[in-house]
This record gives sequence, C-alpha cells and structure tokens, in this order.
Amino acid sequence: MSELLEGTPVALGGPRGFAVTRLLPAKGRRMVGAWCFLDAYGPVDISGTPGMRVAPHPHTGLQTVTWLLSGEVLHRDILGSVQEIRPGQLNLMTAGRGIAHSEETPAEHSPVLHGVQLWVALPHAVRDMAPAFAHHADLPVVDLNKGTVTVLMGTFEGVTSPAATHTPLIGAELAITGEIDLPLDPTFEYAFLTLDGAPTVDGTTLKPGPLLYAGEGRRSVRLATSSPSRLLLLGGEPFDERLVMWWNFVARDHDEIVQMRADWADHTPRFGEVHGYDGPPLPAPPMPITRLVPRGRTR
Repeated sequence: MSELLEGTPVALGGPRGFAVTRLLPAKGRRMVGAWCFLDAYGPVDISGTPGMRVAPHPHTGLQTVTWLLSGEVLHRDILGSVQEIRPGQLNLMTAGRGIAHSEETPAEHSPVLHGVQLWVALPHAVRDMAPAFAHHADLPVVDLNKGTVTVLMGTFEGVTSPAATHTPLIGAELAITGEIDLPLDPTFEYAFLTLDGAPTVDGTTLKPGPLLYAGEGRRSVRLATSSPSRLLLLGGEPFDERLVMWWNFVARDHDEIVQMRADWADHTPRFGEVHGYDGPPLPAPPMPITRLVPRGRTR
C-alpha cells in the first residue's frame, strides 16, 4: 500500500539558515530500510550569496550520504578530509562512535544548488566502529529500456556500488524518459522521491516535494513519464532495531544521548576538531525535559 509523506520545512543552522525540506523521519514513518533521514533542497539560485553554510557539528551511529543534481558542496571533517562534491559523485561519511564535519558551498560555485542529504542507521554490531570518509567519483549505471539507474549504495540487478553498506539496502537515482517496469526485491521496503519532472509511480503522479512510500513485498513497480524525469529510489530490509534519534545523533537510549551531547559540549577527543571552516562549531541544543524513548521504524 502506497503512502504519500509530506515534508517539513527546516532551516539548517538556525532560523536564518539554509532552507531544506525534511522528508524522513516523517509523521507515521521514521525509516525506509536503514534510511533514517532525508533532507531535500533546491533547486535554489545562490548567485551572489554564500549558499550553504553548515558549521562543524557531530554525528554518531550513522552514515551521511550526499548526492547532488547541481552545484557543489565542500566537506571537511576531523579525519582531515577536504572534499568537494559535484553532481554524479557520492560523499559517504561513516560516523561510527563519533565524528564531526562541516558542509559549505565553495567560494567559486555554480549559480544553482540542488541535492539531497541522507542518513543510514548503523546496526548495533557496528555502530561504534571507527569513523571513516569516502568519496566515490564514479558510480555504476544500469541501462534499462527508457531509462538508467545510477547505483549510489547497495546492489541493483547484480550491479553493486563501491560505497560501503552495513545492512541490505539500495539507494539509486533513476533517470527515465518513458515507461519502465522497475524490478524490486520483495524482501525490501521502498520509497520514491521525484527530483525533477512529474513521473507517475504505480499510477500516482509524483511531483517534486513529497516522498512516496511504496511498501514491501513488491517484485516490480511501473514508472512512466511524458518528459525526462529523475527520481531518488530508497529501499532496504526493514530495520527492526529501536533507535533514539536526537539532533545529529543516533543511539539506543536516553543516557547515551546525554553522554554524546556532553562529549560535544566539552570538546572531548571523541569528536575532535574540524580545521579550515571559517566560523565556530554548532552548539548542541538543550536536552528535552523528558527522557527520550527508543522507537521503531513506524510511529
């Protein structure tokens, strides 16, 4: 059964920050496979502006995934990584036990910025692994009749992305020019986000904006368009571990979040220091007055 999930406007870095639409977690549905967070932004004209500026901030228990359709983003982290990403390339940061990074539009940049930022929850067995960063400039592409599938993460039709994964999942950009019966894994649950155009997904017209949750148990889905369209495909085995997601942290209980926040506020070695960003790091918000409760993939 399909479900249309409307996004929530969010300003990254505070009320005057960079505007994005948050699609996961959503009301009633927190995850799609291990995908636990999805922000979409643009296309936005950033001519003559600084564009995106997200000051150094921490993460735990997850992977961050950056995918652009237009523009550039410069990544810096505590490992010493300094990497500009462009459309068609993938930045994958694995937080593990703790990492900090910044993201910003470089000084010399294109006039339009358009992309998505995602998180993948790490399963319990590897959630405290050492932090890591990888940039993948070349990703595999599967040719279909009337379309192509760029495999960002996971495997599609026997073709596997070089990006490291820790649960069975798929992330892909679909570029379609007509009608396609897209093969799916019936053990996965899936969601679709239109990046540009107005394709139909299983008979539902999906314009840029909402996320279409397509459920699980499907072996294929019909995609169609009258003009070139691009979609983001997310899928994976349902993630059954209960999580606490607060600010930029993924944990398993309230006390872990308290410790993570304290480690960031106290500048402990856990999160290190991001060098090269012109500005102070983001302060952690105050803890809520009630205990945070671990939750499953649906609300």
